[in-house]
Amino acid sequence: MVTAGIVLAGGKGTRMQSDIPKQYMELDGKPLLYYSLRAFEESAVECVVLVTAEGEEEYCRRELVERYRFTKVVAVTTGGAERYVSVWNGLQYLGEQSAEDIPEYVLIHDGARPLVTPELINRLLQETESYGACVTGMPVKDTIQMTDEHGVITLTPKRESLWIAQTPQAFEFSLVYDAYRQLMTEPEVQVTDDAMVVGLYHDIGIQMVRGSYTNLKVTTPDDLVLAEALLKKRSCDDKIKKS
Repeated sequence: MVTAGIVLAGGKGTRMQSDIPKQYMELDGKPLLYYSLRAFEESAVECVVLVTAEGEEEYCRRELVERYRFTKVVAVTTGGAERYVSVWNGLQYLGEQSAEDIPEYVLIHDGARPLVTPELINRLLQETESYGACVTGMPVKDTIQMTDEHGVITLTPKRESLWIAQTPQAFEFSLVYDAYRQLMTEPEVQVTDDAMVVGLYHDIGIQMVRGSYTNLKVTTPDDLVLAEALLKKRSCDDKIKKS
């Protein structure tokens, strides 16, 4: 069995108010993207495809893959203008391998979530072997209100049934590959994550797997500050456990 990860790092991070793409901004002395790649390196996933913006491939190979010796990264490939195109490019790379090297399962992760852990990746992989399609997420803490176009509340969904979707999201490779193949023929379809794509084209129950509230996505400068604080706390906790 071959298990693979696709790490997406092609965003521009315009909301970070910086000329540096957020995936390369420093977080506790290392590029933000380093932490996602390290988590996959230390997990049970056997190989990783890193998808980056056009023109940044060589930089990622040199300054991340080679510098930090990420041996599981087997390819650095170019993404697209939209997230779903980047995912498809990563899936295509894996699908073009020899038959014995095409993965049975694939985990898709946003590189802007640096606090993912090897333990979460491994647990998600185990669940995917049982269910075929899984999404990492957490129950919402706040009441969610739906409104009409005028801002008037029209519905208050029961909080107990609402989850915040995160990444990684994991699937049987053939399942997600086929779903994205169909999506690419319908560019007018609007999608926001991988589970949505699979759900559009396959009648399969997608299992929600509890992740962590710390598995945040770095989108704004405040997120970067919070991520660094959480990372330092994790490091401190690890030292206490080892002592």
